[in-house]
Amino acid sequence: MNQLEIEAFVAQLEDVQREDNFGYAFFFVGDDHRLPFVTLANSDNAFDSVSQLDRDGVFRVNIGVSRETFAALVGDASAEAIDYAALNVFLPHPDYAKQHFVCILNPSGENVDTTKNLIVEAHAIAAARLKRKSGA
Repeated sequence: MNQLEIEAFVAQLEDVQREDNFGYAFFFVGDDHRLPFVTLANSDNAFDSVSQLDRDGVFRVNIGVSRETFAALVGDASAEAIDYAALNVFLPHPDYAKQHFVCILNPSGENVDTTKNLIVEAHAIAAARLKRKSGA
């Protein structure tokens, strides 16, 4: 699955808005643009080079999941032992793991379906958060 296919998948979910900044595509549910549920990055920047995204065709999908999903997917991995440049491996996000963000570079094979499922979960979490904030 390439970056454009992931962007199209995310965009077809309900009430999704996109904002591009710092070389990232941020995806939000509704008008509250404080916390994206998914971000996509395809280049290094001054704040983030750990994934070596300047390699040809390499991109990273960052997904905000539940605490339970995060624990089941990446466990209690120590940041010192993680190769953030590894392709097609679910990892705790290098900066936002405490907020239960996972990441994967260039998902392929069976990880494509898992990535889609995680994106759907993240969207549902963001939609529920927006609903609570709006008092609905």
